[in-house]
Amino acid sequence: MTIKKQLLCSLALSGLLFYCSPPQTSTPEATIKLPAFNPSPSPAFLSPEESLKSLYVPEGYKLELVASEPMIKEPVAITWDGNGRMYVAEMITYMQDADASGEREPRSRISLLEDTNNDGKMDKSTVFINNLLLPRMMQCVNNELLVNETNTISMHAYKDTDGDGKADSKRLVYENAKYNVNDANMEHQRSGLDWNLDNWMYITYDPVRFRYTNGTMQVDTLASGSGGQWGVTHDDYGRLFYSRAGGEIPATGFQINPKYGTLEFPDQYNAEFQVVYPIIATPDVQGGKYRLSPKNTLNHFTAAAGQSIYRGDRLPDDLYGDYLVPEPVARIIRRAKVVNENGKTVLKNVYNQQEFISSSDMNFRPVNTATGPDGNLYIVDMHRGIIQQANWTNKGSFLRNKIDSLGLAKNVGHGRIYRLVHEKYARTKPAKPHMLNQTSAQLVQYLDHKNGWWRDNAQKEIIIRQDKSVVPILKQIATGQATPSIKKPSHLGQIHALWTLEGLDAIDQEIIALALKDINPQVRKTAVWLSEPYLKKNDAAMLAKLDALKNDANHEVKTQLILSLFYSKSEQAKELTNYLLAQNTDNEMLAAAHKAVKTNEDVRTYGKRLGNLVAADRTLILNGAATFKSLCASCHGPDGKGLSVSGSSMAAPPLVKSKRLDFVEKNAIVRIVLHGLTGPVDGKTYSSVMPSMAANNDEWIAGVVSYIRYEFGGQPPRSFFPAVQPGTAPPSANKNQGFTVRPTFSPVVTAEEVKRIRAMHANRSQSWTLAELQALSQEELPGIEKAAQAQAQAQTRQ
Repeated sequence: MTIKKQLLCSLALSGLLFYCSPPQTSTPEATIKLPAFNPSPSPAFLSPEESLKSLYVPEGYKLELVASEPMIKEPVAITWDGNGRMYVAEMITYMQDADASGEREPRSRISLLEDTNNDGKMDKSTVFINNLLLPRMMQCVNNELLVNETNTISMHAYKDTDGDGKADSKRLVYENAKYNVNDANMEHQRSGLDWNLDNWMYITYDPVRFRYTNGTMQVDTLASGSGGQWGVTHDDYGRLFYSRAGGEIPATGFQINPKYGTLEFPDQYNAEFQVVYPIIATPDVQGGKYRLSPKNTLNHFTAAAGQSIYRGDRLPDDLYGDYLVPEPVARIIRRAKVVNENGKTVLKNVYNQQEFISSSDMNFRPVNTATGPDGNLYIVDMHRGIIQQANWTNKGSFLRNKIDSLGLAKNVGHGRIYRLVHEKYARTKPAKPHMLNQTSAQLVQYLDHKNGWWRDNAQKEIIIRQDKSVVPILKQIATGQATPSIKKPSHLGQIHALWTLEGLDAIDQEIIALALKDINPQVRKTAVWLSEPYLKKNDAAMLAKLDALKNDANHEVKTQLILSLFYSKSEQAKELTNYLLAQNTDNEMLAAAHKAVKTNEDVRTYGKRLGNLVAADRTLILNGAATFKSLCASCHGPDGKGLSVSGSSMAAPPLVKSKRLDFVEKNAIVRIVLHGLTGPVDGKTYSSVMPSMAANNDEWIAGVVSYIRYEFGGQPPRSFFPAVQPGTAPPSANKNQGFTVRPTFSPVVTAEEVKRIRAMHANRSQSWTLAELQALSQEELPGIEKAAQAQAQAQTRQ
């Protein structure tokens, strides 16, 4: 489930310009009239009208019902086409009971909803696509809808060719034949497909991004991974926001674009920000008593998902650019200010020990938010009893006992979509979009629209058409010149024009040079970003233009210079980078950004250690690395040291120096990945439980385990293998007491070894405890040692 951004007004402070887009007023006061806390809420089903009354918002705001059952059921995501028609992804089979019976049956759908009279309520519904397997991602491209389903990496484009509201055309736009089947746990699969300002579409989990080109999806690898779990979003300037429910992290990835690497700060929000404030008791938490406050409420973000940055024009200006993230276990939506502190981005809760939106209805399950074409904020409420996947609702678990005792499994088959409005705008109707029917010249005017939804979709539509007839007028807007449709473009209009030119392959050095001199720092920053193709060619003229910004007053411009200059291998680029670092030694962001891009390059190449392994082992580890970064890192951290943001407790134990990764002992980690781990680890209790990954095949598990051992495991003890020399050619695999022995210096665990251990425990359905693993280790270690010593002696003789 997933984050976004800020920056708009101009305000001078200590010589630093801080930008945000419509001007912000002061932080709002906590003027939310809440009911008395309810320690014993009823789990009984409420009608849409009754549930609406249970929702509490700040004064002046109001929630309106847009759609509900039976029009929609189990909604998880929404998107709009260029004409403002709403598509709703509905996971019809998701957790229809606590055992997830029938969950993998292809009975889900995507519905097409329309508001024919523009009153804000959907009055026409059609099943656009039926018989899907839990659809996860959607993106409108012209008159087609890109869709990804659960358990596949493929994406298809669906189209309605006869105007009946039902898709009758389907074509493949992306497929990875080698990795096209992904049968991982429901919560550990990709989501998103967010078309960002830079014309790339970003997703969660998988370390890739996509670009829609000539009707197909072109893929680009993100060396350090993407991150996130359910949801990804962007702000006005292309800053991406993810969230990690598995790691109990409400916001992540928002410091730099993932193509440059990963960068997080321990103080990007404080420990208090992690605390949530439900208005009712919330006993149905996966973390058990550890995650409950004395009032029996969720005490910390755990299911953060479906985040967005509000970028509309129909709510108060002080909401614009704020980060909104639902927490369906807490039945709340958090609102945070996105603050620039000398180039570093920091999040701050707007309200004091309160939430922006909260509900007293136990079945309120907000899982997504979005700014709509009408400029209001939309909220997707899955509205159900269970909001946790079956891996964590096993019989006998804390959560299962709560589900059964409260009867939460009965509340299924519902769903609501709300929109947040404000009394200030209640009397006027916004214009309805008709972008699919307009010319590209008409679309250009929307690049400067006050509502970010219109700007984004106009840019996307022009690029999809590849209509270069508008290039001249785009160049005028990009350089701040008035046009017949835009009297004087704002800096946001200029930025969208620049990126639209990029998407049309019509950007040139002259336009970039002018943008580098623009009065607005965000335009200058954009120009630096757009200079990267020239930097890759070590273009001396472009480097000279960037050199003129080395003393820029804005930290974001200088940070982008640090990031972009890394693409050039010239001495000129290195000198400019060194100058920026030397002149800004007191700036935390610049130094951290430089370290991030260097680490990213190291990750990309992996260094000599990986090169010493045989080709098959190297491939296995590389595949495992991609999986780890997109999945395991959500809880264990990309560096294996665990994730603890802003003073929060770790969701999972660190892997670095873990006793389960002792070099000789490999079976324990295989068992943990296959069946999960429960209970304290080395005397400490963690908020998340390691789930079973047994649904994945043996090679997948072997890859993950091999990478973990390679990256975080201990080295072979020299006293134990005195004859082994690094780089010794491995002999053919030997068998000893059922154990396959690899070269003693190799961290690799083979698919055959995984298969053997899987078969050994074929009837096991429970997670392991450390006591059980230690007992097995004591039984098996003599055999492992004997086999390893025999191989060491064999290698010595060779």
